[in-house]
Amino acid sequence: FFWLSLNVWLFWRTFLLYYQGQQYYYLHQMLGLGLCISRASASVLNLNCCLVLLPMCRLLLAFLRGSQKVANKKTRRLLDKSKTFHVTCGVTICIFSVLHVAAHLVNALNFSENYNEDFVALNAANYRGEDPRKLLFATVPGLTGVIMVLVLFLMCTASTYAIRLSNYDIFWYTHNLFFVFYMLLMLHVSGGVLKYQTNLKEHPPGCINPNKTLQQNVTLPKALEGLFPDYTTDLLPEDLPVPEPFARNNFMRICSEEPKFQSHFPETWFWISGPLCLYCVERLYRYIRSNKPVTITSVISHPSNVLEVRMMKEDFKARPGQYVILHCPRVSALESHPFTLTM
Repeated sequence: FFWLSLNVWLFWRTFLLYYQGQQYYYLHQMLGLGLCISRASASVLNLNCCLVLLPMCRLLLAFLRGSQKVANKKTRRLLDKSKTFHVTCGVTICIFSVLHVAAHLVNALNFSENYNEDFVALNAANYRGEDPRKLLFATVPGLTGVIMVLVLFLMCTASTYAIRLSNYDIFWYTHNLFFVFYMLLMLHVSGGVLKYQTNLKEHPPGCINPNKTLQQNVTLPKALEGLFPDYTTDLLPEDLPVPEPFARNNFMRICSEEPKFQSHFPETWFWISGPLCLYCVERLYRYIRSNKPVTITSVISHPSNVLEVRMMKEDFKARPGQYVILHCPRVSALESHPFTLTM
């Protein structure tokens, strides 16, 4: 319930930020709901790409379950459901990836159709009517996004029960493509296609810039004539004091400069860098520890296809409920499976 509530809160909070946020006024005017949905789904993806790695940190889970800090039996049973939580996060990533991709397809189309010459820095397209496929295949965010979709499709289809049962190696090798997925994700968020306005005080969204208005030989509204009596054809001087935010007619706002836009600093790094580093360190530690020799003392075949393998390893003490990960190189170079210890 906590995980579900966090996902809903993140989605709704981000949606409202891009729907109502003043810094995204012009971007929202250009892209519409596609902007809000793409960013809201991206927040959910960041959360679940962070959490999906934690259930795979086996040493961390074993430490928490065996320590006295987690004494509650219900909490320990939740830790035993780590694989279920991993699958839940994976399914959520697949669902919101589809939503994210669909929203960005709409964004690419809107960037092309709603190209605005007044906000050149805000446009991802180079001109009105540009082929949206160029935005998808000729930019870093677009190209990395397409490759990530293909990688995610391979991982999801190979994770189905039928494929795992028929050929476990296919599942194992494709699942390790998550390293490629995360590297592409790092590049994907560094494109800086979506931008926000930085000078909200100098240019409130939707205001009128007298300099630009007079430069284009457009007549000012009557409500503003009293404010600028001597500047009917020339540009306003830079040292002219900025008028009140609202003019006499109570709905016209005056701005002193054009809007300025800037790309966001990528937030995905903050979400995934910690769990990814933790997982990589654990995988490295498990690899180093697995190189210590293990002596098999006996192998006994019991009824009902039960196989008993007795082993010895230096500096190893078994505890109740512990399991070991067995790896047989003659079966698979990378595949390994957990087995419960009985002694």
